[in-house]
Order: sequence, then C-alpha cells, then structure tokens
Amino acid sequence: MVRKVIVSTFLLAMSVALVSMTATPAQAKSRKENENRAIASYQAMQKYFYKQDGSYLYAEQYPSASSDNAYSYEWPFSQAHIATIDLSYIPGTGQNYQGDVVDRSQGQERYWNTTGTTGLPGYDSYPRPPYGNGGDKFYDDNEWVGLAKVQLYAMNGDTSALERAKQIFDLVVSGWDTDSSHPAAGGVFWTQATWSNDRNTVSNMPGAELGLRLYQATGNQYYLDWARKMYDWTNAHLLAPNGLYWDHIDLAGNIEKTQWSYNQGVPVGVNVLFYQITGDVTYLHRAKDIANAALAYYGTDNRLYGQPAFFNSIFFKNLLLLQSINHDKRYTETMQAYADKVWDTYRDPATGLFHFNGSQSTQVIEQAAITQIYAVLAWTPAQYRVLY
Repeated sequence: MVRKVIVSTFLLAMSVALVSMTATPAQAKSRKENENRAIASYQAMQKYFYKQDGSYLYAEQYPSASSDNAYSYEWPFSQAHIATIDLSYIPGTGQNYQGDVVDRSQGQERYWNTTGTTGLPGYDSYPRPPYGNGGDKFYDDNEWVGLAKVQLYAMNGDTSALERAKQIFDLVVSGWDTDSSHPAAGGVFWTQATWSNDRNTVSNMPGAELGLRLYQATGNQYYLDWARKMYDWTNAHLLAPNGLYWDHIDLAGNIEKTQWSYNQGVPVGVNVLFYQITGDVTYLHRAKDIANAALAYYGTDNRLYGQPAFFNSIFFKNLLLLQSINHDKRYTETMQAYADKVWDTYRDPATGLFHFNGSQSTQVIEQAAITQIYAVLAWTPAQYRVLY
C-alpha cells in the first residue's frame, strides 16, 4: 500500500503542539537558545548581504571586493532562500518571517529563464536582465530550489510552489545522459554548460529526492520511476566501498572520489522517502547504514569541520529526516555540537558573521547555512518530516 505524506497543516500543528507540551524545560530552553542564534545569524545576513535596491537579491560576500558581481549567484541565493523558509517554521516566532519568505520568492525569480539548451525553463546561475546577464543552468542549483518549493508545499500547502517544483523536475529529467556509448551511461549531468560533462551524485540524488517528494504529493508514477532511475544510477557508479558516495564521473570514465558531506546526507533522505513510499525496510536499513558510515567518517580527525558549512547543513537536515522515522537522537546531538563549536570558534561577535578557514570575509552561503542549522534545531522533532 502506497503511503503518502502530504502534510496536513492542521495535523502538523496539532503534533507540534503536542510535542511542545510534552517537552522538558531543558529541551524547551535549548530550542529557545537555538532560535535566538538562528535569528541573530539571519539578522546579520540581512544587514551585511541583503541589497536595499528593490532587487530582493543578495551580495556574494562581505566585505565585498572590487571584482565582485553586483549580486550573488543562484546557488548562494537558494541557500539564503532556504534559510528564510527554515526560520519561518520555528514554532511561535516563525510567523514573523512570512513576509521575508515572500521577498525571497520574488528574488528567486530574478534567475528564472524560460529558455535553455534542453528547451525547458529553469533557474540560471546568475540573475537575468535587468539585474544581470543570466548564466548557465546547473541541475543541482535547480534541484535545491525544487526541494525548497516542496518543503513550502509540505509546510503550508502552497500549490504554486508545488507547480514550480514540477517544472524544475522536468528540467532535471531533460538533463539525463541518453548516449549509451558513454562510460557509465545515464545519470543527470551537472550543468548545461559546455565546459563540463560530469554526472554527479549532487545532480542525481537530490533529483531523486525531489522526484520522491513530488510522488508523495501527487501520486504520479512518472516521478517515482525517474527517482528510481537516478537513485539506481548513482548507486551503480558512485557508491564507494566504504558505504559513502564519491563526487562525480566524467565521460572518460574517471571518478572524482572526494566524499563531500552533502553527498552522504541526501542519499540518507532518499532512502527514507523510498521507505515511506514502499514500506520496504531495506531502504530504512540503507539510510541507517549511510548515516552510521558518515558519522564515523566525519567524526574522525575533525573531518566534519573541514567540510563547507553549506554542505553540512544539507547533510544534517537529511539526518533529521531519518530521525523523524527512527528517533535516533545522535543526529541532533551531532548537529548541535557542530553548531555550537562553529558559534564559539568562527563567529565574530561584533558583526554576527561567521569566518571559516581563517578568512577575513564571509560568504552569504556560509551565513545562510548556519542560519539553517540553528533554525532547524529550534524546531520540534515532529517538524523534521518536511526536511530534505
């Protein structure tokens, strides 16, 4: 029996209220502190990066350099967009940021391009005229926006967000490698740009996750079938012997074997969604195995702190999706420990900005990532079900 997880706003509100009432004072205090840190991180992001020129866009970094573009690229913007969405879901105070979510949605559309090399619309890598000249489309950039849109739909039933997610998924499908002569034939390419022919974990597993979320929302077999194709291809060609995922494979058959944290988190979430849809516990076991392997790997030699914060935010949120099923508190505990060390070690109290790797500047995508992490840590466990 297919089980759908279209979120009922009423039922979710009831479950959130129930969890809130049963939380211990210590848990409530911890969430409040996380909430305060999320808001402080967001306020710093708005103060130092948000452009006050009617564009609804962000700068790429602070302080800016003379060579900087006027606005950020799509990938950083999407993470600021998601940070705002996550902040808006904090019980109680999140409603204060609903207008900001609307503003982010307006900014997001500055990147929308109705044309592309596969004939389908999607988000360019840079704002379109009059704010910029656009840029190549990246399938992973679009997938993050698609996942943000289905999260909005799950949170509040926003059907326009769901429709945009469907458009994005069609774009992703159009990026599938159809040349059977290629090594490891199949897979979604990373970008439409001519300078890369890589097929990546990050262009396939988030595509699968988006497809599964769309299947849960619509029941359309098209989404489930394509999600399975993307999932199966990645497992066949980029799953490493240690149970984690490599980065990409090129058209010469060369594999780039770096193991980034977000490339482990998303497969965890994908397996959770397959389990929810099919009821097959094999998927749940796979999700747990990947999570265990990742925690062991990144817990060695402080590897987690060598990963970009914006990879870790995605990694952690997928672990929390698994926690919504198996209730393993190691995931939130690891996430909390990471967030607190970052706060204590990398934050400038004078500005509220985070400086990583000894840099004197902060990227908006870094600030957005920490905002996401603290915002979600301020949620109740009942809310983790909408994550990716």
